[in-house]
Amino acid sequence: MQITSGKVVSMDYTLTDGNKQTLDSSEGKEPLAYLHGQGQIIPGLEKALEGKKAGDSLQVSVPSAEGYGEKDDAKTIVIPRSQVQGVADLKVGMQLQAGGEGGDQVVTVTKVEEDKVTLDANHPLAGVDLNFDVTIREVRDATEEETSHGHVHGPGGHHH
Repeated sequence: MQITSGKVVSMDYTLTDGNKQTLDSSEGKEPLAYLHGQGQIIPGLEKALEGKKAGDSLQVSVPSAEGYGEKDDAKTIVIPRSQVQGVADLKVGMQLQAGGEGGDQVVTVTKVEEDKVTLDANHPLAGVDLNFDVTIREVRDATEEETSHGHVHGPGGHHH
């Protein structure tokens, strides 16, 4: 069975950056399961998996534009240190929840000065070219419930 829109795909994967550093992997865990054609994985990877079948292994290079997007400097802000509440020991690389117009979002602390903090609301992998090493374990039809909910149920999928 080929991967097309509406199929449930289970896959093992390892994600590395341009320096061959492993960023994420399903090794030692359940395979990742997703509903194809629903935008649940990054566009560049979803496009590369179209038409593949169980047992296929492939290496996919995804430029940042088809991954988590380019880095947007407008998403970096400097705020007074006093505005960061409830975090006594602020360090570069920490991720914080920040309330904004569109609801809460995760921001990364990129600089800490005595009275100022620089926060970056870009996805941590924005601007990073991604390399996926993927082995497709299973391709199956989505159940009616999965199709109506728009995500996979069961192992490797979404739990209610």
